[in-house]
Amino acid sequence: MTQTLEHEEVTVHRGSRSGLPLIIAIHSRALGPAVGGIRLRRYGSWREGLADALRLSEAMTYKCAASGLDFGGGKTVVALDQHAELTPELRAAALADLGELIAAHEGTYYAGPDIGTTPDDMAVLRRSAPYVFCLPEEHGGTGDSGTPTATGVLAALRAGADHVFGTASLSGRTVIVSGYGSVGSRVAAGLAGDGARVLVSDVDESKRAAVERSGFTWLAPARIPGTPADVLVPAAVGGVLSPETAAELDVRLVVGPANNQLTDDSVAELLAARDIVWVPDFVASAGGVVYTLGREVDGLTREEAVRRVLGIGDTVGLLLDRSREGGTTPLAEAKSLATARLARLAGVGR
Repeated sequence: MTQTLEHEEVTVHRGSRSGLPLIIAIHSRALGPAVGGIRLRRYGSWREGLADALRLSEAMTYKCAASGLDFGGGKTVVALDQHAELTPELRAAALADLGELIAAHEGTYYAGPDIGTTPDDMAVLRRSAPYVFCLPEEHGGTGDSGTPTATGVLAALRAGADHVFGTASLSGRTVIVSGYGSVGSRVAAGLAGDGARVLVSDVDESKRAAVERSGFTWLAPARIPGTPADVLVPAAVGGVLSPETAAELDVRLVVGPANNQLTDDSVAELLAARDIVWVPDFVASAGGVVYTLGREVDGLTREEAVRRVLGIGDTVGLLLDRSREGGTTPLAEAKSLATARLARLAGVGR
């Protein structure tokens, strides 16, 4: 079925081969074709997957607009049942179904990898849909976007540190990295290289050995609220900053790549009331999409695209300065920046 909500278009389709719910949410095409990753993960129901797609696609609209990209926001969710086994055969069937669904959007939506999908999956999708990014480099794509995403987060962290601590250096600072995945592990390594003391937390206890081998201190997830630190880096799933956690955090700065970190926008106000500076996730996490589109659409060299990613630090500095001067939150300033661009260019072709 296809519905029109506050989003421009939402498609929910059951794959003929896989039998899985496939969801593509297009929040906005005001700036150009929608872009967004493909999330393949377990949900309690397909409706939970739909809610995730709606939230994430909206965040992509803000991410692209705030980053100056001529693209809108979209998202794909392939919703696995909690108890379903993801066999190679089921994955292949889901990708075949999804390739047809993406192709049916005829270039108004471009997809890339996200949680549960890889550049190799994008190469499979390319067989039926030309509208995918981040294929492996040997297939002409830019591959895993984890490194540029981490580069952008580190640039945002340094800009945030300069605002909060008076210096961009993180040397000697205690930083909690929550989530030791593709991006979180790279951010942790970058912070350690800057001289920070890094504590790492992850819901997957099996990662503890790798964390400690890398020289980081393991921190149980339940201990994050209340553990004294300078900075928190949410690098796992969203919804980690609630009114309850906002009241318990013992940090000065929160910057990370996890999407939709706030359970509600009002949490930004609660954090500000406690003098905790939160850099909006859709700004801090934009490095991957900025790099990928720079390389694959604009034809930039690797070095040129990285310089564009580092510009995230300038954006963060601007937003935090405006927030301080106007007595607002960084979230309000980031949304103002994005919505002003959307309003200015709405209805205008690329």
